[in-house]
Amino acid sequence: SEKEILNFYKKVSSNIRKFREQKGISQLELALDIGIKSVAFYSNCECNRYGKHFNLEHLYKISKSLEIPLKDLLE
Repeated sequence: SEKEILNFYKKVSSNIRKFREQKGISQLELALDIGIKSVAFYSNCECNRYGKHFNLEHLYKISKSLEIPLKDLLE
């Protein structure tokens, strides 16, 4: 359902924030490292604002940048 999808996006975003903060990396640093030039867009994805969320390419690049398995972002 749509609610399940929204909850999934929120969980993924929460995981990304948790791992990013554990590594001591700012939103700007991670955004630039994965090729997102706008920290505002990155922030909107990480906070699920305005219906924004990361796509599969972003998730792959984030997992590589943070040196964590992709599955850890999805659980």
